[in-house]
Amino acid sequence: MMPDHAHTARDLLAFYSEAGVDTAIGETPNDYLAAPVPAAEPAAVAPAAPPAAVVQRRAVPNLAPVDSPPQGLAVPPSAETAVMAARDAARSAATLDELRAILDAFEGCALKATASRLVFADGNPRSRLMFIGEAPGRDEDLEGLPFVGRSGKLLDRMLAAVGLDRTKVYIANIVPWRPPGNRTPTPIETQICLPFIQRQIELADPDILVTVGQPSTGALLSVQGITKNRGRWFTYHTGTRSIRAMPMLHPAFLLRNPIAKRLAWRDMLAIKKALG
Repeated sequence: MMPDHAHTARDLLAFYSEAGVDTAIGETPNDYLAAPVPAAEPAAVAPAAPPAAVVQRRAVPNLAPVDSPPQGLAVPPSAETAVMAARDAARSAATLDELRAILDAFEGCALKATASRLVFADGNPRSRLMFIGEAPGRDEDLEGLPFVGRSGKLLDRMLAAVGLDRTKVYIANIVPWRPPGNRTPTPIETQICLPFIQRQIELADPDILVTVGQPSTGALLSVQGITKNRGRWFTYHTGTRSIRAMPMLHPAFLLRNPIAKRLAWRDMLAIKKALG
């Protein structure tokens, strides 16, 4: 049976998309598996070989110490150093604009190097209601705004169902840079970014905080089990005040499990009631 080249090509493109390869940078692909072109032989006659002892000495490369980085590359900070730097940087922000500028300049999280841009926030920073998700996806990375893909469109419909929209809420993520291939941020990446979202909550100072999905619920409320804890009220402490907080199922989960939308509807009604 002849192979289905069209099907194979589609599978390959799907693999690239899942791995985060979604932009072409050249018209002609490079075949890195092809044999290299042999270098041309020099025209001049090679000098006589040195004595064997000299060859033995010259064969030992001049290696840099194991702990030294390649020339021109900086050593990435350790996780502890990066977390401490993030805490100090976040505390120094007096406004949300300052916090955004500090995040733009922060080099302690490796996700910044693979993301297209910083995804800081959307909506009204003076709103009484703040939603916090996990991390940007492909659409968010392209537009620089949280929750703008399929999940974001569903969130917009959920807000509209209770008379709200993005001008009346504030939306952010725990991690402000897209992980490659939309993978889940590692615990270290989350811990490095956590001081910034904590400071963002302090500066926005909402009356109600909604953690969207398990990752943000676990990071901010130290609560495990989104399905059994969604719709329940918890308390989030900023250090200066206490904020009512509710975990909610992520819109991406609702897209995969439409029957759970009835639970999200109950949660949205409870949030609307809490707003008065």
